[in-house]
Amino acid sequence: MISRFNPTSGAMDFWQEFKKPTPYRWPILGVSGLMTFGLMYLFTGESVIVPPAPPKVTYISSFAAGRDEAEIIASNIENQKNQEAVAVLLERTEERKRELYRTLGRASGMDVDEIEREADKERAAIKAAEDARKVEARRRAGLPEEGSTEAALKSRVSGQAAALETEPTDAPVATPGQ
Repeated sequence: MISRFNPTSGAMDFWQEFKKPTPYRWPILGVSGLMTFGLMYLFTGESVIVPPAPPKVTYISSFAAGRDEAEIIASNIENQKNQEAVAVLLERTEERKRELYRTLGRASGMDVDEIEREADKERAAIKAAEDARKVEARRRAGLPEEGSTEAALKSRVSGQAAALETEPTDAPVATPGQ
């Protein structure tokens, strides 16, 4: 088995053929060597560019550093009002789309009133499921009912403001994390 892969016999065959006096043996050897070493140069000369360093992340806070709880609650209430205004705009857009589809349905000869009743039932079922999910989530979190949230937050803020105006005591203060 070793004799089949022995390079000695191959080298001796090459040397016998190379020793024969042919006029193009040196140019053929030169071109062969040039091609071999040229390809080796191309493959070994491949450069790998190092990936750039990751960017340095700078966290930007849009909140003031020294906000107290009253300011936080007030900004949360303002955010909620903004979200409700966006929800009203989205509902108006959806109603406009429904009106366009009603017009298209009537023009196509469909029973638009029946389709609308079914869609209203589906929307009512979806809203009821979402409301039930929200009520359950609020109950699990120990939060007050949906309608009393803003009133509870305002009373909490006014209670804290009153507590800040009174004399400090030696009693331990409970923080939200406790």
